[in-house]
Amino acid sequence: MRSHRNGLLRRSAPALLSAVALISGGLLAASQTSAFAATGSAAPAASTVHTHRLCSEPSKPGYMACNALARTDIKQQKSVGHNAAPSGFGPSDLQAAYNLPKDGGSGQTVAIVDANDDPNAEKDLGSYRSQYGLPECTTDNGCFKKIDQDGGSNYPAPDAGWAGEISLDVDMVSAACPQCHILLVEAKSASMDDLGAAVNQAVKQGAKYVSNSYGGDEDTTDTQADDQYFKHPGVAITVSSGDSGYGVEYPAASQYVTAVGGTSLKKDSSTRGWSESVWGTSAGGEGAGSGCSKYDAKPSWQKDADCAKRAVADVSSVADPATGLAVYDSYQADGWNVYGGTSAASPFIAGVYALAGAPGSGDTPASYPYAHTGSLNDVTSGANGSCSDYLCKAGKGYDGPTGLGTPNGTAAFTK
Repeated sequence: MRSHRNGLLRRSAPALLSAVALISGGLLAASQTSAFAATGSAAPAASTVHTHRLCSEPSKPGYMACNALARTDIKQQKSVGHNAAPSGFGPSDLQAAYNLPKDGGSGQTVAIVDANDDPNAEKDLGSYRSQYGLPECTTDNGCFKKIDQDGGSNYPAPDAGWAGEISLDVDMVSAACPQCHILLVEAKSASMDDLGAAVNQAVKQGAKYVSNSYGGDEDTTDTQADDQYFKHPGVAITVSSGDSGYGVEYPAASQYVTAVGGTSLKKDSSTRGWSESVWGTSAGGEGAGSGCSKYDAKPSWQKDADCAKRAVADVSSVADPATGLAVYDSYQADGWNVYGGTSAASPFIAGVYALAGAPGSGDTPASYPYAHTGSLNDVTSGANGSCSDYLCKAGKGYDGPTGLGTPNGTAAFTK
């Protein structure tokens, strides 16, 4: 075990998280709550929006922070009227943008791994799915299940930041794969050891798709953690690449996972009807993570020339809070929010893997997109920081911030 990865996570007071989300920046008037997604109007540029990180930074090595950002310049709402939609992209927008079926994934289980408890997880998931006409997903009908990292119901202490992360995660799985079952595994702390134990528990429970929307600094024990927690042949494990722009986080750097970067997504008049660019570094230092790992070996399927070790990311989807997602979160928050960050992209891509079907029993599904590059939307514009090559700058083919591109259907995620 990573014995040095013990200590306490410094957490912000839960009430403060929701208060900041309500008062920071300029709040939009209640009459301006119709979704930019529904109207097709362009969202503000990344540098013009105000955001708040949901999870506090860890105070000790070996602890993780969630990669979720809340828009604070859009008013939170407990409910929306019959003739209005929540601000932010909803399931139909994402299904259209990424050419995904509205059904599919029946019988598949996507696991979400997070730290701490969201007491309102099931109730809030119900509010999201009801708003968008998605099938009910409850404990009673067998669609939703919440467990602790040991597989029981001794849930950890609640935390407002991680509760927002959990809401984002389950909503994005729902948007990608409305027929999928959802397994929420709550780790007792944000240490890599506890989160890793939750990953192992998710696989033990039979999940073939496991999303991890968190990260921390790389260190020399990462390769050990790879073998302890992420080496699960036949399981698609997705990990968000980070929200601080150019630079590598773990576990996105693991050779056994699909590292998921982030884009800005906008409607346009193209044949596709949508366009994407790198979610680039804003004035606040935010953007999709990418780069070359210090420690993790390069997987055999990665062929980029200027990184001798593992390059991040592999694929991507929308993550820019300026073109963010509608999420329902009522645990010390006020209901409808607009969230972003690569925490949105990881569970969404896990849902796409589930739509594509069960991985081969001995496969590492992170390799699949590299065999089907023509079935992805290549993102060719934007950057997430300063470097001299593709590791921070988009271009034709593979690049760090967006990997090989974003889903165009499910073919890139099949064996």
